[in-house]
Amino acid sequence: MTSPSRSSGKTIAIDFETANEGRDSACSVGLAWIEDGAVVRVEERLIRPRSMRFSSFNIAIHGIRPEHVEDAPEFPEVMDEFADDFAGAMMIAHNAAFDFSVWRGALDSYRLSYPSFDYVCSVKLAQKIWPQLPSHKLNVLAGHLDLSFRHHNAAEDASICAQAVVAMMDRRGAADVIELAGMVGLSVGKLFPGGYQACSVRKPVRASR
Repeated sequence: MTSPSRSSGKTIAIDFETANEGRDSACSVGLAWIEDGAVVRVEERLIRPRSMRFSSFNIAIHGIRPEHVEDAPEFPEVMDEFADDFAGAMMIAHNAAFDFSVWRGALDSYRLSYPSFDYVCSVKLAQKIWPQLPSHKLNVLAGHLDLSFRHHNAAEDASICAQAVVAMMDRRGAADVIELAGMVGLSVGKLFPGGYQACSVRKPVRASR
């Protein structure tokens, strides 16, 4: 298995909202681009889930209803718009296990292959950088960094995720997310055609006796 190229230097935070409990039910995606230590672009797209089944629980969280997405494109078309951006990018998500399972679930439902890129979980980064915080949810990080924030809007979530990562890089003097992950002992996750490798905390190596 080979790592995707990092020569592009692209870093993109991503956040999905789902219509129901199914990982294949993405109804919106938010993206935030980091360049030269700053968030330079934020995008949001509504997504029409294949089943169009919205749970009242999920609607209460993000406010997206079936009528909001009935004319929206489906997952493959939405994500294809950003295919060139994703190619070779370092991706970030706050609770990456969830967001990348949504991405995989949607691709699985359409029987499409996975793209290739590396990714890091910003929750795991924040737990290492700011262990004193009572929680590492986005709203807590936003408050800690004095950022205005509208939670459970995909664009807002992606933007705060990106801004928090920039703040963490500044705090540790890291040139990029890969260096920051190495500083705090995180292994970089990978998505690739046919599978994935989770972003995880490296276990300390025990000295041999």
